Amino acid sequence: MTHAIRVHEYGGPETLTWEEVEVGEPGPGEIRVKQTAIGLNYIDVYVRTGLYPQDALPFVPGMEGAGVVTALGEGVRDLKVGRRVAYAGPIGGYAEERLIAADRVVRVPQGLSDETAAAIMLKGMTAQYLLRRTYKVGPDTTLLFHAAAGGVGMIACQWAAALGAKVIGTVGSAGKALIARSHGCTHVINYREEDVVAKVQAYTKGEGVDVVYDSVGKDTFPASLDCLKRRGMWVSFGQASGPVPEFRINLLAQKGSLFATRPALGDYIATRKELVSCANDLFGAIAKNKVKIAIDQTYPLREATRAHGDLEGRLTTGSTLLIP
Repeated sequence: MTHAIRVHEYGGPETLTWEEVEVGEPGPGEIRVKQTAIGLNYIDVYVRTGLYPQDALPFVPGMEGAGVVTALGEGVRDLKVGRRVAYAGPIGGYAEERLIAADRVVRVPQGLSDETAAAIMLKGMTAQYLLRRTYKVGPDTTLLFHAAAGGVGMIACQWAAALGAKVIGTVGSAGKALIARSHGCTHVINYREEDVVAKVQAYTKGEGVDVVYDSVGKDTFPASLDCLKRRGMWVSFGQASGPVPEFRINLLAQKGSLFATRPALGDYIATRKELVSCANDLFGAIAKNKVKIAIDQTYPLREATRAHGDLEGRLTTGSTLLIP
């Protein structure tokens, strides 16, 4: 027997319960992984509350982790017991041990710790597709990144700066402003004290930005659209403050023939080839010091309730790990 966090009913952090579970042997195409570190992400809150409902209750939340292969299912050829692996995507991460499809994990390269791997797979690959595929960022790009001191924000802003972009970030405190400035932001806006649209227009001399990356949702809409230049792109990839309200598509024309997209990581790493390519690009950026990873909080896995409370209370910065 081993232990995991399970959710028996949707609700607040208190619904996360520490329980004994039986993992079993891996089936065809699967592996069993003894986890050494597990990533905490805001999508875990959406899953816990039922905003992203699961197929059945109870379930084990968590979508990011790293560890060591302890058993191979039938047909698994390119992995072996003892190999370090990491993943993002398949739910079931809040566990000491878990089963997972072998084609959904990647090998952790030499020189990268399990803790760093667990901290970057979901957030780092999200940054990769946002900057390299959803909108191709380069030296001519000026962008706005909401929640610049968050887990994805700290990775993406560093990476964007390394690509030559001018980066404007929003944060909710003076302390987080310092973090954002030290992680690639040319300008930082404290949304609690400053008018985001006015500051963006001032920093861009009235032109607006090429792209807005928005994981906040309700609280930043429609202001995000007002920060864009004509034919700019609004990338809505999260909803930490709640879902974006329904709007008429004509609004995009009225505000400058804007583009809008609601991407999800799963659609950018759907194939094995896409997953490996995305992960390798991320690993390369870290190896070349374009991106430095900050693990600012760790919690014992059994204290996931406290970790979720701190995450929702906006008390965390950078990446957060749960340690089995």
